[in-house]
Amino acid sequence: MLYYFFEYLDKTLDIPGTGVFQYITFRSALALILSLLLSTVYGKKIINFLRNQQVGETVRELGLAGQTQKAGTPTMGGLIIIFATLIPVLLLTKLNNIYIILLIVTTLWMGTIGFIDDYIKIFKKDKQGLKGIFKVIGQVGLGLIVGSVLYFSPAVTVREKSSKPVLFNQTESVISQSDKEVKSMTTTIPFMKNNELDYAKILEPFTDDYQKWAWLIFIPIVIFIITAVSNGANLTDGIDGLAAGTSAISVLALGIFAFISGNIILSSYLNVMYIPNSGEMTVFIAAFVGALIGFLWYNSYPASVFMGDTGSLTIGGIIAVLAISVRKEMLLPVLCAIFFAESASVIIQVSYFKYTKKRFGEGRRIFLMSPLHHHYQKKGYHESKIVTRFWIITILLAIVSIVTLKLR
Repeated sequence: MLYYFFEYLDKTLDIPGTGVFQYITFRSALALILSLLLSTVYGKKIINFLRNQQVGETVRELGLAGQTQKAGTPTMGGLIIIFATLIPVLLLTKLNNIYIILLIVTTLWMGTIGFIDDYIKIFKKDKQGLKGIFKVIGQVGLGLIVGSVLYFSPAVTVREKSSKPVLFNQTESVISQSDKEVKSMTTTIPFMKNNELDYAKILEPFTDDYQKWAWLIFIPIVIFIITAVSNGANLTDGIDGLAAGTSAISVLALGIFAFISGNIILSSYLNVMYIPNSGEMTVFIAAFVGALIGFLWYNSYPASVFMGDTGSLTIGGIIAVLAISVRKEMLLPVLCAIFFAESASVIIQVSYFKYTKKRFGEGRRIFLMSPLHHHYQKKGYHESKIVTRFWIITILLAIVSIVTLKLR
């Protein structure tokens, strides 16, 4: 909204300084500051409201140090993240940008699913929350929306590489007479020299008209990624500051990819895919990172609030959509390795337990407890040490992911 207001002032009244809102870098910095202020200043008010409404966490007795002391801590803190992200986004972004629209829909969609789950746990006193099948239906529904829009929308394009030079214009975008925008389901393969894969070509052996049926491959992939990452974020949210901290690091790395992919000069220099209009996502990402950091102010050990599924499912959904939008979804196993390690630990634990129970009559375990962070708690590590080390690992993985821009 402010973007359009200052654009009007700049073009109509030519007021000095109003043109600065045309710059993605300026709006991103402003979004980061605003979301950080909103999440820290108003976060306390939201926590007090949740406490007054007796929206407290029910903690199971897991035999973990300090676990019982967390009972009654306000949950649904993901509302802080959603609130502090959407307000700067609505004020500072181009709201007609297809990627911004998708991210807003993702935030509200996954936030609603998480909110319903938390509501059932807290107010209906059902520890299981929303039935798993309904969560999956919600995730698949979002995947269908995102996949269909990215595939069918004429606003989602990539620009073919050109050997001719490009020039900056006055608003941080660029012009080039020789570039051609095309519809493409091409994505980036990390660590490869010729690092582009066209999903449509998977169908090439089966039909000559494979480009027409590429959605049969692309949309299921989008559904799988959104489901996997959102569930991974949900499982990672188990100890104070873990999910919010690792997510902020991963999202910041995706912000770098979004900025580069949306800038034809930088994308040309680094020889990466140029995606028109994707740079606008940088503003959303800045707001999201600020909201996560502000939430950490209250969620760091000992936590004053938990994000609940309202926050964790939203975080996972946003990360997945961001990665798919900038064509870096194949980097997610590296960038979000903590999420996948947490998910894998649960899958391995449950599968092995069922297998040994069927074969030996007694279920056996590989980990002391799953998800993975609880395994280390059982080994006697303090949760703040586990969180800090997982943050360090995520920072290293984010650096590796960024280095893939040149390491091929």
